[in-house]
Amino acid sequence: MPTNQFQKMLYAFLTVLVTVHAYVFYSLYVVNGSAIMLANNKTSVIDAINTQGGVYMFGNYMPIWAVVIIEFAFAYILEMIIGSPGSFKLASKVFDIKETHPVMFETAIICATVAIMCPAMSLIAAVIYYPFYSGFDIITLIANWFRLVCFNLPFAFFTQLFFIQPLIRTVFKLVFRKKNT
Repeated sequence: MPTNQFQKMLYAFLTVLVTVHAYVFYSLYVVNGSAIMLANNKTSVIDAINTQGGVYMFGNYMPIWAVVIIEFAFAYILEMIIGSPGSFKLASKVFDIKETHPVMFETAIICATVAIMCPAMSLIAAVIYYPFYSGFDIITLIANWFRLVCFNLPFAFFTQLFFIQPLIRTVFKLVFRKKNT
């Protein structure tokens, strides 16, 4: 889809923008919502987060908007440096771009992107959300990383394949469609 560096950066920007918001919601509400509400004796996740002073990150409590910005920065940089180029190379090793139907090739790229980005971003999340108040232990970090991969991989696969990438491709086609003259 993207044909030049600007379009590649914009495509990655839009993808990461939607993905980070989906993951913050998923992590706070679906995965950890019950524990946050229970710990703060509240009946809604947002009330519980506000009661505890934000989301625990880097050993402090931060507002949700800061969490989104920090995760966006990590994800965008990782996507531009490793995710996009690596997923295209992986898909190209399995499929010949000239002989493969475009839908199949795009699906291979999406799957490869998930295979690269999910473990990488889960490792970053394991570090930035690590419970430093109880000291540091490498085994705990690795266990938290594997736990996050197990939670995030199915979510990443299905949202990227069936929601996020089709949405971003549609938006991208509308913005960059060629005019018939």
